[in-house]
Amino acid sequence: MAHATGFCAPVLAPLAAHLTDRFHCWAYDARGHGDTVTPAGLDWNWASFAADASAVVDGLGLDRPHGFGHSAGGAALLDAEARRPGTFAALWCYEPIVWPEVTDELKASRRPLVSGALKRRDRFPSRQDAYENFASKPPLESLDPRALRAYVDCGFAPDSEGVRLRCAPFVEAAIYRQGLVHDGFTRLARVECPVTIGWGERSVAMERHVPEAQVAELPDARLVTFPDLGHFGPLEGLASVAAAIPGP
Repeated sequence: MAHATGFCAPVLAPLAAHLTDRFHCWAYDARGHGDTVTPAGLDWNWASFAADASAVVDGLGLDRPHGFGHSAGGAALLDAEARRPGTFAALWCYEPIVWPEVTDELKASRRPLVSGALKRRDRFPSRQDAYENFASKPPLESLDPRALRAYVDCGFAPDSEGVRLRCAPFVEAAIYRQGLVHDGFTRLARVECPVTIGWGERSVAMERHVPEAQVAELPDARLVTFPDLGHFGPLEGLASVAAAIPGP
């Protein structure tokens, strides 16, 4: 299980709890996130996130596992499979950030993500202060309380002023910038395993034509839509997303 930019592996634990009748679930912290030890000067190119996903599969000794990815995490798993076909038995990706075309309009729509990340408040007096802050306003107010609590617990580290974000604002911004030059769409045709693409009809991250283009490009794929969910669907509608994930 691969999380979205800015989050960490434990935020997917509440979703995983709904899947334990079908799967044994592993999740990992991406570079620059959570408990991952990230060397200075590390590359934020999205090909590196795909390589990391493959390294996790190999490091855990997994033989063609099923993969679940959210947002950038979905892009990482798709590209890992495309670069090494046969890595996964199947993939389920919720709004993977794999753009069919990077237009001026798309670039303009992503600029607020970059500027917002750079301005993000990265320190709080305590984890409880951080939780109350995020729970009271968008975009994280829509998260299931269990997912939000996991984010606050794993996404912040103690420091002299209380707690600070583990995914530094400049790292988050750099990842968003790299997402616009990620060429993963050109490799989707190499994906050998069946893929399910999830999309929330309330999403402000991508319009429907994006997941439709992904499904059309993938050799074996289907689209599942969620009328009541947005881009944070796997952290909002745990039961409905889990119910759409078939067993192995």
